[in-house]
Amino acid sequence: MRGFSDIAGRIPTSVYKLLLVVATIIWGFSFVVMKDAVDVLEPAYLIGFRFLATGVVLAVVFWRRMRLAFTKDYLMKGLVLGVLCFLAFWVQTIGLDNTTPGKNAFLTATYCVIVPFAWWVLARKRPTAFNLLAAVMAVLGIGLVSLQGSLSELSMGYGDLMTLVSALLFAVHIVYVSKFSETNDVLVLTVMQFFIGGACGVAYGACFETLPPASALTPDFFWNMAYLVIFASCVALVIQNVALAHVPPAQASLFLSLESVFGVLFSVMLYGEQVGLKLVAGFVLIFGAILVSEMFPLKRKEQAPQLEAVPVHVD
Repeated sequence: MRGFSDIAGRIPTSVYKLLLVVATIIWGFSFVVMKDAVDVLEPAYLIGFRFLATGVVLAVVFWRRMRLAFTKDYLMKGLVLGVLCFLAFWVQTIGLDNTTPGKNAFLTATYCVIVPFAWWVLARKRPTAFNLLAAVMAVLGIGLVSLQGSLSELSMGYGDLMTLVSALLFAVHIVYVSKFSETNDVLVLTVMQFFIGGACGVAYGACFETLPPASALTPDFFWNMAYLVIFASCVALVIQNVALAHVPPAQASLFLSLESVFGVLFSVMLYGEQVGLKLVAGFVLIFGAILVSEMFPLKRKEQAPQLEAVPVHVD
């Protein structure tokens, strides 16, 4: 296990940022998959079964490391991450079921503005002016990418409100993953996060939701679930949590905001959505935000030690 820590510490930060982009590509396609899956299985059950299946797969892959999971420190931190992760995805799924995919993607991605402030509150590390400028640019760009209709789309409904709540939960989750990974094995925490989050989903579903009839569980549904478990969870969420141990949260949230860009690109490729000037302008703003977050803070690195990420620690 020490070997993994040594190797992870030698990998350039740019590689972890590239991995975050890979995760956003996977999640961009998952917007389409989730919309279909939630038509069959209610939100809490969907998240619960997805996370439990993911936990089982990852526990098998990382079983040698799992002895750490039974210490009080890991149990408590795994509980925090699991509950936050379940709530964030569950509330986002409720929002997706009550608003348009475009608005859901846009409002969820506002976490890139929330993360620097959440990091300030929870880790006592003040965001820089570049963090805030980049976050605002990203939100404006995401708005141009995701909200393809008129300004009337900016009205706030129940689904929109729930999506904003999920953005806050995602921001807090990102910050806690970064904070906990300073002293803990992030892979063990990730496995525990899925088991605890999955248990929360199934427990809530058993109390307040109903399972679909067997006839609704078609091959297409199982293919959708397989994608959500293997790619959107086992691959993408593990990539995110490992990368968050090496990339500052404010920068990481901007890379993760590319999810909405890839979501729209998949819509263009699969459904023939038109690419207009508004869409191109949105892409330019988002990529500009990433450049601002990448290039300008480097000149002030010695004045802003909070931007330094701490490598994964493995006991």
